[in-house]
Amino acid sequence: MTLGRMHHLGLALSDLKTAEQTFYRPVLTFLGYRKIEDENGMTLWFSETALAAVNLWQAPPELAATRHRDYTPGLQHFAFEADNREEVDALYRLLQSMQATVLDPPSEYDYSPGYYAVFFADPDGIKFELVHMPPPGGD
Repeated sequence: MTLGRMHHLGLALSDLKTAEQTFYRPVLTFLGYRKIEDENGMTLWFSETALAAVNLWQAPPELAATRHRDYTPGLQHFAFEADNREEVDALYRLLQSMQATVLDPPSEYDYSPGYYAVFFADPDGIKFELVHMPPPGGD
């Protein structure tokens, strides 16, 4: 066990069925996750490589119309890790083919040397990132 490693990410969605079919299924499958549980109002996706899970929940009806807004208190964004730049570019192409919301296309950012990422949002406006950051001393 590694202290601090992500165990799971839980997200409440305004329309679980639609968001999962049109956005989460293709993106999570690309990232190496597979659906291992599907119950009334919740699905669980797990990655054996990352040893982490993503829980998708149906928001209660009285909250489903509330849209996520970037930089309000709460989750600002969540970043998944890529092994290389090619994976970042491949996800970008997938997002384009899905007509998903791409916030910032693949680019090198000055957060750290070699930091290369794509930023995108789910149907509720929750911001995600796929980033490749080479280890110190090389790619």
